[in-house]
Amino acid sequence: MISVVLLGSGNVGTHFFKAIEKAENVRVAQWFSRQIDSIKGYKNKTAITDNLSELMEADLYILAVSDDAIATLSSALPFENRLVVHTSGSVNVHDLDKKNKRGVLYPLQTFSKGAEMDFKNVPICIETLDKKSYPILKEVATSLGSPTKRVNSNQRRVLHLSAVFVNNFTNQLYRIGHEITESEAAEFDLLKPLIMETAKKIQTLSPYMAQTGPAKRHDKKTIEKHLDLLKNPEHKAIYKLLTKSIQNTHGR
Repeated sequence: MISVVLLGSGNVGTHFFKAIEKAENVRVAQWFSRQIDSIKGYKNKTAITDNLSELMEADLYILAVSDDAIATLSSALPFENRLVVHTSGSVNVHDLDKKNKRGVLYPLQTFSKGAEMDFKNVPICIETLDKKSYPILKEVATSLGSPTKRVNSNQRRVLHLSAVFVNNFTNQLYRIGHEITESEAAEFDLLKPLIMETAKKIQTLSPYMAQTGPAKRHDKKTIEKHLDLLKNPEHKAIYKLLTKSIQNTHGR
């Protein structure tokens, strides 16, 4: 049984706790949060603390905290030569204090605290500096049911950047679409089957091959009609930018 001390009680930390709780070969021996009230509801399931000096000895310490807090927290850990990992997609593994063995468990997924998450749908990217640390991280990830991939720092950084495009930026486009439909009291829900089909297509087609629409067709009349309909200058600028990007990609 692999013992874990979990540090951080945000979205990622909370989902890690829930996933580990269901795993057979891993257990959360202790949960640390500076905001102790945020984890008091779990005190009957694991030991909790807001004091770094009270951290237990464990096989693995997972720092599921904000990117800006990783270096400071790892430096403040009151021990040496133990396995410490962070969960960030963009923070360098070398930002962890070198007094401990260092690695990364990067869950490539979007997390919301109130939403249930099946870790079968959470690929975990693993990076280590010490080859001997890899097997334990691999075992933790597979125990959660996650598909795993060993990556280097450069690969992890571009995966995180790409994730911003396909998730965060796409969600902002959903929000803009929602705002546009509301302007004429149209139902945004009517677009949801289209959203699902778009995501489904790239399971079997490359994004390049899946592209459709007026920009790819170079349908100037439709593009001009859309631009006339857009009253928000920011929305108009985004439409023009993405139209140009699609046309550049597809040779128009």
